[in-house]
Parts: sequence; C-alpha cells; structure tokens
Amino acid sequence: MSEEGKERSLNFIEEIVENDLKNNRHGGRILTRFPPEPNGYLHIGHAKSICLNFGLAKRYGGGTNLRFDDTNPVTEDTEYVDSIKNDVKWLGFDWVNEYYASDYFDQLYAYAIKLIKDGYAYVDDSTSEEMAALKGTPTVPGKPSPYRDRSVEENLELFEGMAAGKYPEGSRVLRAKIDLNSSNMLMRDPIMYRIKFANHHRTGDKWKVYPMYDFAHGQSDSIEEITHSICTLEFVAHRELYDWFIEKLGIFPSKQYEFARLNMTYTVMSKRKLLQLVNEKFVSSWDDPRMPTISGMRRRGYTPKAIRDFAERIGIQKRDNLIDVSLLEFFVREDLNRISTRVMAVFEPLKVVITNWPEGKVEVCKLENNPEDPESGHREVNFGKEIFIEASDFMEEPPSKYFRLKPGGMVRLKGAFIIQCDEVVKNAEGKITELRCSYIENSKSGEDVSGLKVKGVIHWVNAQEAAEAEVRLYDRLFKVENPAAEEGDFKDFINENSLQVVKALVEPSLKKATLEDKYQFIRNGYFVLDPDSGEKLIFNKTVGLKDSWKPA
Repeated sequence: MSEEGKERSLNFIEEIVENDLKNNRHGGRILTRFPPEPNGYLHIGHAKSICLNFGLAKRYGGGTNLRFDDTNPVTEDTEYVDSIKNDVKWLGFDWVNEYYASDYFDQLYAYAIKLIKDGYAYVDDSTSEEMAALKGTPTVPGKPSPYRDRSVEENLELFEGMAAGKYPEGSRVLRAKIDLNSSNMLMRDPIMYRIKFANHHRTGDKWKVYPMYDFAHGQSDSIEEITHSICTLEFVAHRELYDWFIEKLGIFPSKQYEFARLNMTYTVMSKRKLLQLVNEKFVSSWDDPRMPTISGMRRRGYTPKAIRDFAERIGIQKRDNLIDVSLLEFFVREDLNRISTRVMAVFEPLKVVITNWPEGKVEVCKLENNPEDPESGHREVNFGKEIFIEASDFMEEPPSKYFRLKPGGMVRLKGAFIIQCDEVVKNAEGKITELRCSYIENSKSGEDVSGLKVKGVIHWVNAQEAAEAEVRLYDRLFKVENPAAEEGDFKDFINENSLQVVKALVEPSLKKATLEDKYQFIRNGYFVLDPDSGEKLIFNKTVGLKDSWKPA
C-alpha cells in the first residue's frame, strides 16, 4: 500500500520480500538497514534509500537498523553522524537499533583470523602498483602475488604485527585468497585490511588496521542478522564477494539486493562533488538551499511528506535513469499548497497614496489564512492612507487586456478596497516614484455594495506597518540537465543566477514567523524563514506557484 493507502503494483523488492515471508525464510521476519558512511551530509538520493529501507520494513511489520559505516577514520566525523540521524528522523522514520561498523571491529578481526587459519587470506607486501599489474584485466587472468603462498603461521604473525602497529602505512595489506581467473575483478584476491595510523571518531587509537568496505559490510549485515540488504546498482558486482565471505565464515546468510540509485536533473549526487562545491565556496554550506542535501532542502522549505511522496512516485527500478527535478517540485508544491499560510509581500515596492482616505484612519481587513484549509481561520491586516504595491502591477502604457493598475484604471486590493489610479508622480529622471489613487467607498471585500466589477486583484502592504525582509530567490544550481555527463569540469556549468537577493516589504504578522512555518507569498510562491534570521527577517523561496523553469 502507498502512503495514501491506494493500491499499486508491487516493486520487485516487495515481491522478493513477500515471497520470503510466504516461505517463512528467516523465520518470516524482515530486518533492513540503512548504512551511510559518516563522511558528508545525506542528499535526496539517500532519501530515496531511506524511504525504501524504512518504508519496506514498516510495511511488512519489520524494523530497520541505522548503521554507520565508519571504517575510514580519515574522512569521518561526528558532525556527519549527528546530521544523518537528524535527517532520518526529520523524514519521519526511526530505527530499532543504532549501530556502527566500529562496534564490530573485534569480531571482524576475529573473522579475518579465521579466514587466515582456513587458508582463505594472506598478507601481501606488494605495492599498490604491483598488485594492480598482477591483477590482470577483465579478459586477461591475474597472476599470483609472490606472497600468496605464505604459510598460515607466517600470515598470522604478520597480520598480528600489522594490528600492533609494527609496520608502516601502505607496507602490507591482508587479502582474501579467492580466484585470480575470475571474470569478476573484485574476486581476484581483494584487500580485506589496510594499515592506517589515524584517530577514529569512536575507537580512538586502538586500531592500526581497518577493514575495507567489502569485508566489513556483509559481515556487519550478518552479525545483525539483516534479512534484506538493499544496495544501489553499483554494488551488483560486489554481491558475489558478499556471498563468498558469508559462505566461508559460515555465518548468518544475509542477502544483498540492488536497485537503481536516484539521479536528478540540474544537480549532482556525488558526495565528492558536493564536497567540492562546499570547500570551493560555490555554495555557502552543506545546507545551502541550492544543494540536493536533505538539510539543504529542509532549509529551503521542502517538507518530509513531499520527499516521501516523491520517493513513492518514482518507485524502485532495476535500471539507472534521470528524474526531472520538476517532479520533486510538484510534490513540494502540492504539500505546501495544502499547509501554507497566505500572506502578502512586495518585492519591488511602489508607493500608493489614497488621496480620499481620511488622515489617521485605519480599516481592519480580514484575509483568509489558507483557502485549502477551512480550519485555518482569518487574520487581520490594517489598511491605511499609504500602501505599497508591486511596481510590476502598474503600467503607464499597458497592452490590451491588462487587468492590473493603469492610469484611470481600477483594480481591487486583495482583501480590501477597489482603487482607481488618478495621477502618476515621477522624479526628475522620469522614474515613477508614487501613484495617487482614490478608493471606491462601499467596495470593501466581503462587504462590497458598490456595484463595480473589476477583473484585476493585486496584493499590497501597509506603508506604516510593513516589515522589512531579505528574500533569497533560489533557482537551479546548474544550467544543464546532467552536469556530471558534460565534458570538462562540472563546476563550469553552475548557474550564476541560482541565487538572487531582494529587499522586500512584508505583512507585520511575519515578524512572528518561526522556522516551522510555511508561507505562500501571494502571487510570488512559497517561502520559509531562514535560520540566519535574527534582528533581520530572511526568507527563502522554496518553489514557485507553478513550474516556470526554462533551460538556458
């Protein structure tokens, strides 16, 4: 069942799970895991995986472990651990257990000793260049390392010496002894352990050797008795090695299944490339609202429901494809339309003086907070003698069928009165600085008995009460659909107009905005308060009212 409870066909992983449950495999239970490496912030691709792993387990009455793949102390940090946990919870999921690959370092070391004793692993002194040369090619078999036939006793002594820190970094590795003729290059004696003298964020200086991903991953799954280990397609070739280690160790038979990773237009999904954008200051931080990171999307105003609905909609595929970012924005827009408070904000203020409005008089106007939500109620906005409208809502020489304000023309102010433009005031350079208008008595919204019909409705703010705000208008980070596929440096395709900052005037109610509030700035789009806000109000544009993107 989908999140909305509508029937849909099963994806291929759900079919596997249902078949396993039907046949009482693993005791008729399901336990998945989400195993991020804490070396960066999660992005929308990880969100798809989170929704799959946690959603699948929830759908079939199981659970999901959150396990940090912290086998490389050089790149990992507790900052990333904390951000990952925050992202998973924000998306609406919780884990049954929180584990770390480092929890299993002692057990993994014992597994390595067993493989050495059983003749399935050896210590190799070759350089990385020598190993690469001996490994062969997909069509040429590999050649044995001169150290491949060391005795069990010598391998045990050398590996224990590696773990004790007796040898320099890079001088020795532990390799699995498998098949140098295999068509799968990963089966040609892969490295299991390497020497690293680095402080680990959890184990400190205890270890001088660290397991490689391919050795740590499957065994960690097995230790936790994961029933369905779900990976992206790049791990298809790793499955044979995953199964080989489990078989030789005789441990719980976790199984790996692969699905297509998420690739999305006008962005990049590589952690390495995202780190470049941060380090080289193309964006302000990992949570810059232009980034495809979950934290960036949260700061921009995306909702967890929109991301979950997006993940449900794109489904699970067996082949890589490129998803249009407009589809994600569609779900964001759909959710925000349902929950956002409507307010008025003016980005290009043009002063309007209501000449026939009494000095000092204030009229309270009631505006609905959200027409999609009858329970949202109304708010009061004061109307007075001086207001600001959008400069673009007035034209001195308009085309035909122009329904906004023009000389001699009438327009309704949202929630207030009908006004007529009587005079245009310009400065010495000929620039329009002010409009002088008259309001039509008895034309107040909801109480209109003037008998006048006007087609145009524009938004406004009260000049005496409006609050100043900085508004950050975000657009696509890249100018091309697939920057990773273009020739040259992907950074050459960054959209120089991906951020524009405007000074706006907003309703005074926005002075009380919180980071959780969602707003629709009427006729301008959806906006959210930025964490940078303090004495100065700062709002981020989440998405427009409709998809207006036009590729360069």
